[in-house]
Amino acid sequence: MIQLLAIGFYFLLALGVGLLSYRKQTSSADFLIGNRSLNYWLTALAAHASDMSNWLFMGYPAIIFIGGLFNTWVAIGLTLCMLLNWQWIAPKLRVLTEKSGDLTLSGFFESKLGDRSGLIRLFSAGICLLFYSIYIAAGLVGLGHLAESLFGISYQLGILFGIVIVITYVLIGGYVTLAWLDLFQGLFLLGVIITIPIILLPKVGGLTAMQSTLSNTPSLLPSFKGLTLFQILSMSLGWGLGYFGQPHILTKFMGIREADKIKQSKRVGMSWMVLSLAAATFVGLIAIPFFTNGIENPEMIFIEMVKQTFSPFITGFILCAIIAAIINVMSSQMLVISSILSEDFYKKFFHIHASEKRLLLISRLAIIGVSLIALGIASMRPASIFHLVLYAWSGLGAAFGPLLLYTLYGKKLTRMGAWIGMLSGGITSAFWPMINPYLPTSVEPLLPAFIISFGLNWGFSQLISSKTSVQEWA
Repeated sequence: MIQLLAIGFYFLLALGVGLLSYRKQTSSADFLIGNRSLNYWLTALAAHASDMSNWLFMGYPAIIFIGGLFNTWVAIGLTLCMLLNWQWIAPKLRVLTEKSGDLTLSGFFESKLGDRSGLIRLFSAGICLLFYSIYIAAGLVGLGHLAESLFGISYQLGILFGIVIVITYVLIGGYVTLAWLDLFQGLFLLGVIITIPIILLPKVGGLTAMQSTLSNTPSLLPSFKGLTLFQILSMSLGWGLGYFGQPHILTKFMGIREADKIKQSKRVGMSWMVLSLAAATFVGLIAIPFFTNGIENPEMIFIEMVKQTFSPFITGFILCAIIAAIINVMSSQMLVISSILSEDFYKKFFHIHASEKRLLLISRLAIIGVSLIALGIASMRPASIFHLVLYAWSGLGAAFGPLLLYTLYGKKLTRMGAWIGMLSGGITSAFWPMINPYLPTSVEPLLPAFIISFGLNWGFSQLISSKTSVQEWA
């Protein structure tokens, strides 16, 4: 009950932030990208806080706990590729989507390629529906575990409460309100993820114990053997390349008020990311001496360390950071999938002259529909949050990343190349887990899927010439 009071107090604060930032949504542009009105602080924290879900507190520390410093190559790859995302993608995407008037990534692809068939929007909708449903389900799994651990309620009831809370957040707010909540919750979870390892360090023996721990776990670079170097490449690029194709992050770039403020936004966002990933790495390392007898579910190390260290009220308040992380990501993902299903699917194929009021209604109905699909997936209680996120992240990154890079920087991309590249990336990523067991070493699905998608984008565009190649706007 005390923990519930702490969580209730936190959500009253969050509700206050939401109400202060609330404004009535009068159009799809308002609801989906805030009418391009965000300042650089909001853009930075919205982009990064909507990226790091419960994966930051549960999935990532677990792989550090299991595999030691060697697995920090995941964080290194993510950091480098997000930096390139800010550098290469954000400025051009912001400028070009404003010129074309597009509110979604697939709408931008269609405009650039002059695709009147609607296939790009159709394929995008299908890919996003599949992988975002799984991504949202990963957040629900985290909420279910948290509900079981904190309140002793059933997992199924926990995910049901979770989806109701998130749906309410999205339906009430829209893009601008969620951005302000991202700012508030992003700063809160950063404070928590940094503070906890500092407090726990003396409890495991201080720096001396940590040095001993590091000496007994795999190092950052255990050898220069070819297999080791390939594993490093697979871990770093197998996660990092995904940033080029995540619509829920890319749309944050589209919503900044002034394109020339992206540099400031990049500095704020990357600082947040480096600090949060470094702290999450220390959480995983500190858990090694903390749980000398191991733990049944490594993804629960953060939650269990907090429960064993702090009073019930403080525990509840701290674990709000996980809830905040989950809500941030799920809300952004629901907003993106609703925009795709309303703008790219309903408006394109069923009601091209739909009013803004009707599109807003369809967006909100889409949120409820996708939530029910995700609830169904989460109710099956998948074993690993980490692998659920990896599967969804890889599918989106492989389908849209190569196409976006080619669209922004290529000149000979054709509709056929775009169609084949997008589908091949999504399909390869979806079925790669079936191939992985037969390989000498595990390969993250994003790496081969990204390469295949990019290669087919380029190959079919060269082989099948078309007058509908990328239009020059820049």
